[in-house]
Amino acid sequence: MPVEITWWGHATCTVEDSGVRLLTDPLFARRLAHLRRRRGAPPPPEAALADVVLVSHLHSDHLHLPSLSLLAPGTRLLVPRGARRAVPGLARTAGQRGLAVTEVAPGDEVSVRAGVRVRAVSARHDGRRLPFGPRLAPALGYVVEGAARTYFAGDTGLFDTMAEEVGPVDVALLPVGGWGPYLGPGHLDAGRAARALAELAPAAAVPVHYGTYWPIGMDAVRPHEFHAPGEEFVRHARRLAPKVTVRAPAHGERVRLP
Repeated sequence: MPVEITWWGHATCTVEDSGVRLLTDPLFARRLAHLRRRRGAPPPPEAALADVVLVSHLHSDHLHLPSLSLLAPGTRLLVPRGARRAVPGLARTAGQRGLAVTEVAPGDEVSVRAGVRVRAVSARHDGRRLPFGPRLAPALGYVVEGAARTYFAGDTGLFDTMAEEVGPVDVALLPVGGWGPYLGPGHLDAGRAARALAELAPAAAVPVHYGTYWPIGMDAVRPHEFHAPGEEFVRHARRLAPKVTVRAPAHGERVRLP
């Protein structure tokens, strides 16, 4: 059975595999601090329907408490180990909404349902809640293992052991940009994401984490960094990983892979 991916914008995707809906880094806001959503309507209410939510790290555009408050009671939430201590509002939100929170670290595996499990893997990213706060929780990626094996990288830089740690996968959801005119360390741009793709060698890939949010008042500053990463990733992937099928869905579009 193929896996179905819906990209809602930024790093937010629904992964449907074997009747299980998994939601990555839900961010449903029109505005977050100095960022506003510039492309794609906010996801519809059904985007918040999930059996399991995967949170990659503690930055507020990935662990967004107002978006988590839209989840249905009983939704299972996988977060980096230490997240509840680092983000006190997480426990409050989970308690109010009846969410089941499980903290994980690289190497941990969680059974979601018979035939579907989730494995946490490392990411190279400074995922602290505040820019200068303590490092209380690791940044993570996740591998969903069901009828297909789907890698959600979260936010990460390229690192030597990525392919070895992730293992064989069928689909890779890779970040190719960001929310501002410049990417700091611990991120993949379109070219580095294509290099990661060549090393991972999945059957299919979807670029994420680009073309959604941008700082208010900076629309004219390096606008290609907002508009171009998805197309650039497709172009680089054709050269570096020609055997991989790359789909770049529009916001809200659902694609079937591999």
